[in-house]
Amino acid sequence: MAEISEEPPENTHQTSQSDLDPKTIRKTKPGLKRLTLTLSVLISFIFAFPFLWKSVEIHRAPLPFREIDSLSSQIGSNPFLLFPCHFQAIFVAFDDLKPQKQALESSILRQMTKLTSKTPTSQCGTCSDNYTVSVSVVDSDPAWISFGDFSDDNGVDEVLAGVLSSGEKVYSVVVVNRESEEVRAVVGKYRHAWVVGRVSETEAAEKAAEIFVNVFVNGGKEEGFINGEFMPVGADGRIVLSFNLLNSNPLHWVYDWDFQAIDETLLAPIIKALGPVANISVESQVLYHTPKSSFSFWDDKREGYIFSIKDLPFFVNSNEWHLDTSIAAGGRSKILQFVVYVPSTKECPLLLQLPNGEISKTNGFISPMWGGVIVWNPKGCLKDSESQHPIRHTISRQDLQKVFEVFMGQFRQLFGLKSDNLYFGSSGTYSLLASEKGFTEWELDFLSRRHTCFNLHSCATTLGSLSRLVQSLPRMIIMDEIGKQVKYSLEAANLAQSNASLGLYDASAVSSRQARSLAEDAFFHPSIMSVSYYSFEHCFAVYSPFFLPVAMHVLLAALREWRRYKQENRKYLAWKAEVKKDA
Repeated sequence: MAEISEEPPENTHQTSQSDLDPKTIRKTKPGLKRLTLTLSVLISFIFAFPFLWKSVEIHRAPLPFREIDSLSSQIGSNPFLLFPCHFQAIFVAFDDLKPQKQALESSILRQMTKLTSKTPTSQCGTCSDNYTVSVSVVDSDPAWISFGDFSDDNGVDEVLAGVLSSGEKVYSVVVVNRESEEVRAVVGKYRHAWVVGRVSETEAAEKAAEIFVNVFVNGGKEEGFINGEFMPVGADGRIVLSFNLLNSNPLHWVYDWDFQAIDETLLAPIIKALGPVANISVESQVLYHTPKSSFSFWDDKREGYIFSIKDLPFFVNSNEWHLDTSIAAGGRSKILQFVVYVPSTKECPLLLQLPNGEISKTNGFISPMWGGVIVWNPKGCLKDSESQHPIRHTISRQDLQKVFEVFMGQFRQLFGLKSDNLYFGSSGTYSLLASEKGFTEWELDFLSRRHTCFNLHSCATTLGSLSRLVQSLPRMIIMDEIGKQVKYSLEAANLAQSNASLGLYDASAVSSRQARSLAEDAFFHPSIMSVSYYSFEHCFAVYSPFFLPVAMHVLLAALREWRRYKQENRKYLAWKAEVKKDA
């Protein structure tokens, strides 16, 4: 390449041509053209690298990692989420107990502590030690005398609701001393219970403490709590109740039902009562040609076809029972199937035999996290079996109401509550009044506490998993929508904790449900499920075959030209020094 060089300085003493060594001396100044071109190419590569890096950069919305860790630490430090509970015991017609009010309160506290210590330590959503107990001793006044002989439990329940209603969630036990009566204990539909009869101070304290701990706090379950993850509520806080009427063989007979009337009269109050716990929707369908998978045998003594408990795992015919048809139940909603199975005339009446040999009164069973099944035998099935032509029927309103009463018991069992109206405790048997809403107020409190605790645990776990996942994959795409969902989930979780500490059970359940739903939406966002995740090492391995060879050649050429220029410049400076010396 031709070079641009400067003219040598004029000198009267010219060096002879034989004295010049081209390896050590040159007469012209080295040019900068080659070096300039090489450096310009190198500099263009250096300046283009940020643009290249920006072109392969992915969008990552900032996530509040510190707030997520704070929530996880809060849930970890208080894993059981203790709710504040307030209890009061009212003793009526115990005149000799007025001076011993403080001792009676201490006795109830000791009994409650004893009962609490027997329950598993892993309970979530209880009161534990975060409760207060107050004791009152009153005389018989017109308000109490209006109870009469306490034979009308519903009437007594309504009177007590009017007397004890204070606007706050206070669980009350009224103990009425009546020497002429046997001891009888009843738990009402609201947040109170009463004990009537000839009862001593110690016995009254034991019964009051057992009602407080085992009934009001623990939901009246003798065997203890069921795990929160087995609660039939979807990750998005929704439940779809799917009611199915199955005609085993429509060639024999066909049954239909007026489901809309049942939905408006029986299901609407239940859905409204469970509103803080779950968003419930209802659907129904009638299916035909739906035989069961298990076998039955004829019993002459009972005049019916018998199937036992051992046959239940094979009763549901998943190949023929097309139950999952709901479009609204997509995603993470929980579907609970409730099936009314009408057997064919060749297998009617179909009866469920219990392990003790008796026939089930409900003729139905439940499958945890799936739903329940009721075998409904038409009243005249033996007579209609002789018919040669299929007959169309409609299930009567009375029979349909009985069926839905059984469904209500199954629904309560799926939520971990008792399906009957008796609680057998260590200090006696207690009658549990049923509510027309399907769930009493103290049962709804129990469900709200349990679901709040489980939802917060699930929310913290999901957000923690998302945080670790995002930090472990620096090339993961994080949309702005995910950042907003995480932010709102943390706000709802903090609000749920605040409401729980204030004893606002319903509000804490709603907030915790929103927190869990938003956390699940963020974790399962469609953009996160993309397959375009790759690490920096992967990115380097992909682009280096294209750019690394060229970049290495440019860099080596620039270094080579720089060394050449410095060498040639030293030759020129040596020649100038020689010329100056000769001058």
